Parts: sequence; structure tokens; C-alpha cells
Amino acid sequence: MKPRIGEEVVPKEYRTSFTILQPDADAVREWPTRLAGKMGMHLQANTRSDDRRPTKVRVRNLMNKKPVSMFLSAAMVLSAAVYGFGQAAPSHHSFTVSGKRFLLDGQPYQIISGEMHYPRVPRAYWRDRFRKARAMGLNTITTYVFWNLHEPRPGVYDFAGQNDIAEYIREAQQEGLNVILRPGPYVCAEWELGGYPSWLLKDRSLVLRSQDPKYTAAVERWFTRLAKEITPLLLRNGGPIIAVQVENEYGSFGDDHAYVEGLKKLIEKTGMAPDVLYTADGPEEIPKGSLPELPAVINFGTGEAKNSFAVLDSLRPDGPHMSGEYWAGWFDHWGEKHHQTNGANEAAELEWMLSQGYSVSMYMFHGGTSFGWMNGANSNGTNYEPDTTSYDYDAPLDERGTPRQKYFLFRDVIARVTGHPAAEVPPPLPVKEFPLTAGTESASLWSNLPKPVESDTLLTMEDMDQSYGYVLYRTRLEAGTGGELNIEGLHDYAQVYLDQKLMGALDRRLATSQLKLPAIAGPATLDILVENSGRVNFTKVIRGERKGITGKVTVAGKEPKHWQIFPLPMDNVGQLHYVLEPCEGPCFKRTTLVASIADTYVDTTALHKGEVWINQRPLGRFWSIGPQHTLLVPAPWLHRGLNEIVFFDLLSEPSQPLKTTDKPIFDRALAHRE
Repeated sequence: MKPRIGEEVVPKEYRTSFTILQPDADAVREWPTRLAGKMGMHLQANTRSDDRRPTKVRVRNLMNKKPVSMFLSAAMVLSAAVYGFGQAAPSHHSFTVSGKRFLLDGQPYQIISGEMHYPRVPRAYWRDRFRKARAMGLNTITTYVFWNLHEPRPGVYDFAGQNDIAEYIREAQQEGLNVILRPGPYVCAEWELGGYPSWLLKDRSLVLRSQDPKYTAAVERWFTRLAKEITPLLLRNGGPIIAVQVENEYGSFGDDHAYVEGLKKLIEKTGMAPDVLYTADGPEEIPKGSLPELPAVINFGTGEAKNSFAVLDSLRPDGPHMSGEYWAGWFDHWGEKHHQTNGANEAAELEWMLSQGYSVSMYMFHGGTSFGWMNGANSNGTNYEPDTTSYDYDAPLDERGTPRQKYFLFRDVIARVTGHPAAEVPPPLPVKEFPLTAGTESASLWSNLPKPVESDTLLTMEDMDQSYGYVLYRTRLEAGTGGELNIEGLHDYAQVYLDQKLMGALDRRLATSQLKLPAIAGPATLDILVENSGRVNFTKVIRGERKGITGKVTVAGKEPKHWQIFPLPMDNVGQLHYVLEPCEGPCFKRTTLVASIADTYVDTTALHKGEVWINQRPLGRFWSIGPQHTLLVPAPWLHRGLNEIVFFDLLSEPSQPLKTTDKPIFDRALAHRE
């Protein structure tokens, strides 16, 4: 059966032959009867529960065991599947802190972890990445929880498909990994608004990362819902979660200890608290961001380990020694160079930390991709640095999950220090170039505008309950109007048109906000098309990070009296009106990719600035300024045969040859963090 457009397809070669996922309670009650009647035979159960996908349990042959032992073995397998779904099996395991060490079941335990984020890796690939983590020698996976994915609108929750964090954690456990959870609610992570849902910004009086009652009430509702997914997966309940982080690098933001204490109590109140809660900060920020009753771990980059642990030892001489984030790479901004760090130096530093008995979580083990609109940005209050879609991070696994040299360097170090031989690395996943069909349809933005919002004042995206994409501001100018156009509070990138003729572009990244308009002989339409290039995810700038035009617009010193405002979330590009005609300016182009099932990359070197979709899934952004010039297309998102590719380019040309490649394309690299 041909998959529906947008349906995730798991290729046969990527499926596991023995999968244990979780059924619903009604099915569980029927299993003993079913098992009694099918001893020695193949058993397969298919169930569905609330927002989770169909699950499968397969028990084959059980190696011809005697009926009683076979029944017990199958029952144990199925029991393991049952617990961890609604509620986990009771556990006698413990994870605690004793002086400078962690103890698992009372025995010294060195955390060797790597960060990997579930939305940045296609769901069908989670297990592949977990196996590669184990093969490198990791015993733990660390992940943030991304609030804006799970509550896109107030009170509307999504834990299905790619957002099924509980399944992600269960699969980690099935592959022999413990989990450290970082639920925020602020996560940074070079992610849109640091993980906060944009609707929090609609109320201009609400203050993020504070004791503001409106903010804390929203967080409490969110954590209460999140706990339903997380609490069954704590170690004491039979799950793999050994520790939960309180807030995230708060010492780099503020010093309100009562706020941090309130979050700690909320985690405890909702039932998400394991035996170990902790805080994480830069070494010098520990006094501001930590709580005296909780362990404090430290975050730092290459070359900083010895000094950082010396600071930790001076501040917390009796506490556990752990790097909560060892930055084994770095991320990229648009218009800057790609980062590649020194793997040999990082391996040597990792060896030193592990040899001291310190625990380490490397950031990132696998960066993956900030698919769609979800990249973040940096700002110190005056500048603006949007992140690329690729979150390759020069991590041990590259963007599509292939081990690079530092993976093997780290693997050798871990095996040498722990004395445990390195496991075999899973085989690489296939990657190919695929042809595109010759024909291209187009849809002009101007011919596909939605109904506008009529307003005498400028509205932001948040005012219109829009999170991502573009917004078009339109007004009429009288004859004779001309002079300087000034936009206050441009967030983030704008193209300016008179009667749909491009006058120029303004860019928050370059701090440009003014443009000279020619005098017009008659009345004309002024259009300002604004892109949300990614909300800032770091510093107090997040508190006012609304998108669109956040201030006022003047032409020759005068404010237009009325606006038509068109929200353009671009969340359904399949509904546009496409024609077989050339298109210039802001246009959507649609063509077809002919594929087998393998990863590939869309080569965007012939394009200018915009976004790409595959089978109506948003892949991410392209921009000719680099450093990124390809977009990853994961195999599970492709169909065998025809696949729809759509791209939106602000500067479309009549002929723009699109192609695929089997390698990522980046500009010249930097060998240090900026």
C-alpha cells in the first residue's frame, strides 16, 4: 500500500527483529489466557493506546523451552513491556550521591553520558543512535524536554510520533542505557525560544524565568502533564531515569534562588523527582544558579576541564564531580563559518576526566537537525545571531548519525579507562543521490495570500497566535510619498516592496532598519514581508522575543494609519495553488524526487533564502550566505518512488536547478568556538 504523503515509513532494513513496546491495560488482562493457549507457538499482539502508535510484541520459539519455563519466560518479557507504559514495575534499584561519587545500588557508578535530543533525530533512527552510543562506551543518554513541541497551544498537548518522549526513554533503556532528564522548562539548546512555547509571549506582562504567578502557573500545568509521561520511567519505578536537572544554567541568567527552589519543589510535587535532583552551571556561576541541598555539576568546553573542576572543588569540595556538558564541538550561525573542533585534544581531556573518576556528559554525542523552524539564535541585547538548521555540532556522530574520527578516539579512551572492551559499531546507514523530475510547478506568494487581519496598529505573530513562518504587513501610500522607511523592532528579516516590486532587504542580524523609498507618482501598496528567523534562546532577551514588527513603521517620519496583516505560518504548503508557469520573487516551487529508501541531502547552492519541505514535512532553512548549503532528508521520511519536494525562495528565479547529493556541504570551517 502506498504511504500517505507525510507518513513516516520505517524501512525493513532499519527495523529491529525483536521489539518490546507497551500495550494497553485491556490487552494485558487477556495475555495469560492467550499465552496458555499458544505455548511453544509464535505470539504476536498488536495494541493501541491513546496517542501512541501501534505496538508489537514478538516472542518466537523461545528456543524450544519446556511449557512451564516457556510460559514464565514469555510472561517476564510481557511483564517488562507492561510496566513502563502506564506505570513502571516496582524497582529495588537506587541511585544516590555519596560524597564525591554517585552510587548505583550502593556501588560506585561513573556516569559516561552523551547528549542527544529526540526531536533532532527521526524516530525511526532512535534505536540506531542508542546502539552507537553503547558501542562508543556510553552508559547514559542525556536529553532536554522541549515544551514548545509538546504544548503548541495552551492546554493542547502532543506526545505522539516524533514527540513521544516516553518511547524515546523506553528505547534507551531497552538498549542498555540510563537516562538523565533535563525538563527545563527553559532548555537553551540552540532551540527556538529555549524551548518555551511562543504563546507565553502574547501576554506582555508575563515574565519568563521568574516568580511571576502567570509564568509559574503555566509551568505547573505543563509539568503536571509532563509527569504523566515521565514518572513511570523513574529508576525507582523500573525505568532508566537516574537523575533530573532543575532549571538550566540559571546562574548565567539570574540569581533568584527562591525561583530555582520553587522549580525544585514543583518537580517533587508532580512526582517527577528521582532520588537525585541537581543543577548545572558554568563553574563561576554555581553560587548564583545552584541550591545548597542539591549536587551542582559544571558545563565547559575543550581545554577548560582542569580549571573548571578546580573551581568546582573549591565551591563544592564534598559534592560529586561531574561535567554536565562537556562541549565536544560547537554550533553554527548563518553568515559565519562552520565549526570543527580538535577531536584529539577532546579525547585527551576526556581521558583525563574519566581517569580522575569524574562523571561526564558530552554535549553533543549526536546533534542531528533542528528540523523545520526550530533553530534558535543568540543575542546580547544588541546583536542577533540566528542558528543554522543543521545541528551537526561536530559531534562524535555527524548530522545523519555516521561516526566521525572523534567517535573512535572517544571509544578507545572509554575502553582504555574503564577496562571494558569496545562493542562492535553498528553498520552505517545508506546514503544516496536521487534524481529529480524535470517539471516544476510554482505558486506565487502574492497569489496565495490568506485573509488579512485589519488593524490600525502593528501586530506581532504572537498577537495573532502564530508561532513560526512569515508575516506580511501591507498598507497604502498616497501619491507623492517617498523618503526614508524606518522599522523599529524588526524581528528578524524583511523584504520591502512597492506594488510588489522589491525595494530592498533589512536584516536584524546586520542591524539594518532603514531603507530609502522613491517618491511615487500615484497611490501605491507598501508590503513588508517579515521572516521569523528563530527566536533567541539565551540571555534575558528571550523575555521580549516577539516576532514580526515589534515597534512602529514610519515613511518620511509619518506612521501609516491602517494595516492589512497576513499571517503566513506556511504549515500546509500542499494547499497552495500551483501552476506550470515560471515564477519570480517570493515563490513556492514544487517538483518530484524519485527515491529508494536511503538518506540523501537537498543541495541548496542554487537557491537564495527560504525553506524546503519533503512530503509536506518541513526540513529546514536555506540561505546562500552559508555556512550550510544542504538539508538532510532522512530515509524514513521518503517513499519508494515519487516524493514531493517544495521549496520557498524569497528571490526565486525562473530556472533554479535543484538536486540531491550524498554528502553535506559546508563553507570553510573554524577550529575554535566563537
